[in-house]
Amino acid sequence: MAGHSKFKNIMHRKGAQDKKRSNLFSKLSREITVAAKMGMPDPDMNPRLRLAVNAAKAQSMPKDNIQRAIDKASGGDAEDYQEVRYEGYGPGGSAIIVEALTDNRNRTATNVRNCFAKNGGNMGTEGSVAHGFERKGLIEYPAGAGDEETVLMAAMEAGADDIESSGDGHTIWTDPTALHEVAGAMEKALGEAESVKLAWKPNITVDMDEGSAGTLMKLIDALDDDDDVQTVWGNYDISDEVMEKLG
Repeated sequence: MAGHSKFKNIMHRKGAQDKKRSNLFSKLSREITVAAKMGMPDPDMNPRLRLAVNAAKAQSMPKDNIQRAIDKASGGDAEDYQEVRYEGYGPGGSAIIVEALTDNRNRTATNVRNCFAKNGGNMGTEGSVAHGFERKGLIEYPAGAGDEETVLMAAMEAGADDIESSGDGHTIWTDPTALHEVAGAMEKALGEAESVKLAWKPNITVDMDEGSAGTLMKLIDALDDDDDVQTVWGNYDISDEVMEKLG
């Protein structure tokens, strides 16, 4: 189960980008409202809402904002958002999956298509790249949570599928249906995780050279900047050396 993966540094870069987005709280609020509207307004009784609330807390979103987003769903005045997934190809042969929540599918599709077209990629049809990914549960812990052996044992006992450890931290993969159970067991052993969410894990990664990586980051930034886009996943692998050159 143990292993090292450069996928982690991509996740960290995306995390750094997410924190800089001025509309981050708006996106987190949207996910909380949709999750609360689809199920119970109590995070303890609604796994998706619990994930959304934990993600908001991880980004230091104020408790009042979180409760307001939940109350918006309970009050019945929430917009009618639909979950949409877009797939496409990025620079250097990379594959990209874009998850969005939108109240206007035509607007979002046009915006996402333009992001791909203006940044070295092109949007594909549904299913065009998803076959190269697995839907998995993703749990992340900082390096300070414990050494690789400690986290490995905790993950194994909790029923995780795989773990990748590096100097940046620990990435634990689970079956999507077991995410909440595994995360709960690991929290008892290691404390609260840095992140718990559903993810798209690539079966094979594509190495990016400096030129392709630079264009790819522009594409990801453009997608992230769209109000309707919630998450961007890819199968790209960027070496530490290239990451340093990109700054």
